[in-house]
Amino acid sequence: MMVVIDASVLIKAYVPEHGSEQASALLTRLAAGELDLLAPELLYPETGNILWKKTLRQELTPAEAREIAEAIAALPLRIEPTRELTALALDIALETGVTVYDALYVALARIYRTSIVTADAKLVERLGGTEWARDVETLHAPPPGI
Repeated sequence: MMVVIDASVLIKAYVPEHGSEQASALLTRLAAGELDLLAPELLYPETGNILWKKTLRQELTPAEAREIAEAIAALPLRIEPTRELTALALDIALETGVTVYDALYVALARIYRTSIVTADAKLVERLGGTEWARDVETLHAPPPGI
């Protein structure tokens, strides 16, 4: 099974906070070969930015942030270039009001006929009531089989 994972979920697998257990379970299934995780190449700068913010807020030390960034870079994720996703992501963004950055994950899920697992409640809310809502699942209510 394949699902799209976003930065909000991936960070929770490394930083203890609400939803960390569910996020860690996804990575455990990835390691066991039970699940393929897919993301746009934007995932790396997004996770880096989240780690930077957590360091500024003194939730992480710089050394911890670097260690997490290295662990994320070493994951066997299937990373897709954004060039082919951008036109669809722009359409999604224009229709729903989500950022193009968030829409890249949604576009990837639609193209691969799967779901994006996210902890971003605003994203789920903005997509609610649109044709794109079926492509997004919250971390706390993962897609069937996860």
